[in-house]
Amino acid sequence: MKRLAQSLLAVALCCAAVAAQAALRITTWTTAEGARVVFVPAPGIPMVDVRVVFAAGGARDGTQAGLAGLVNSLLSDGAGERDADAFSIALGQTGAILGNGAQRDMAYVSLRTLAEARYADPALALMTDAIARPRFDDSALERARARTLIGLRHKQQSAEDIAEDRFYAEIYRGHPYASPPDGTEASITALTRDDVREFHRRHYVARNAVIAIVGALDEDTARAWSARLSAPLPAGSPAPALPAVGPTKGAAHRIALPAIQSHIQVGLPGISRDDADYFPLLLGNHVLGGSSLNSLLSREIRSKRGLTYGVSSFFTPMAVAGPFIAMLKTDASQEAEALKVLHETLEAFVADGPPAAELEAARQNLIGGFPLRLASNSQIVEYLAMIGFYDLPLDYLDTYTQKVAAVTPAEVRDAFRRRIVPDHMITVIAGPPPAVSP
Repeated sequence: MKRLAQSLLAVALCCAAVAAQAALRITTWTTAEGARVVFVPAPGIPMVDVRVVFAAGGARDGTQAGLAGLVNSLLSDGAGERDADAFSIALGQTGAILGNGAQRDMAYVSLRTLAEARYADPALALMTDAIARPRFDDSALERARARTLIGLRHKQQSAEDIAEDRFYAEIYRGHPYASPPDGTEASITALTRDDVREFHRRHYVARNAVIAIVGALDEDTARAWSARLSAPLPAGSPAPALPAVGPTKGAAHRIALPAIQSHIQVGLPGISRDDADYFPLLLGNHVLGGSSLNSLLSREIRSKRGLTYGVSSFFTPMAVAGPFIAMLKTDASQEAEALKVLHETLEAFVADGPPAAELEAARQNLIGGFPLRLASNSQIVEYLAMIGFYDLPLDYLDTYTQKVAAVTPAEVRDAFRRRIVPDHMITVIAGPPPAVSP
């Protein structure tokens, strides 16, 4: 009975996801101040999800690494007439969930609230204050600074985090993506309240914003919500386009750490979010290293040779060329062999392309799993924000599976041969120094 119940639940979730996908009707408009809005009505559940994104991520830090993240972390730590404690109490009274975060391209503030006006109106007012009227009190700034510094010290105990920061620094030398979004101890310590206020003044403006709304609202009400969010923001200007990413030259870098395992990252700049090669590379990588234990890298390095518990590869499409990364960790005694097999597998895949049967299996897996990625309003609102932020076609979700289905083996081979050049790969290894032969 338990197994039957679990199966029925899985079917119900899948059907709900398919229904949600089929029912998506994206509407877009621009507020009076210049913010772009993308909206999908979802009347089935009396909830509303809102996500406001700004081109205000770590790539906008300039020489002050970590500034974007620090600013974003402070938005709900006191806003409008409420200090941090009063803001937290008021939010708790609404029952809403307010979230925020910053990546390299973007920073966001999100809200999940009941749609009923007596809950939604005060929740939306708090979100509006957080975005447009953060206080940046000295006490809040110092708390945020302390939290960030603790996080940075914790990262210094993680070989994987150390390898990742170095990897970005090497493949994006001289580019804004090279800067660590969390900053460094020196950069975070040096930031002032004036720095924080100026960054907010410059970047948290309407023409630099996208407002995504999904939930139990009609379009008129959604327009009213977006106007409330946008009205207190200065019109401002969009953040300038990021510079193009230059090519890499193959190199290997080692970070000596007192560890037993070696953390390895291999890759190079990959693709932008609107790249014409996106779907061939997505499908091909699902065979290469994107499908967990079923991937080619996992079979060659984990299953056949037992050199790692886990290996993967992925593309991270961004405003400009985000990275392609293949990564694994292995016992230091097996590092050389694991790295050799990793490079050989990558080179063979680029040269020969994926086997036809495996490519077809990957295609069916991506198509079959896609509806579950739209199974909740919170997932849909993230997609809407992405569509708006990266200016993707409004039918992106409707045509996603069609585009995966249309990719040919030849297109996959061609895309990998042009984009993944083995001689241009950067390798970063964080772990113990290599053993010295007697």
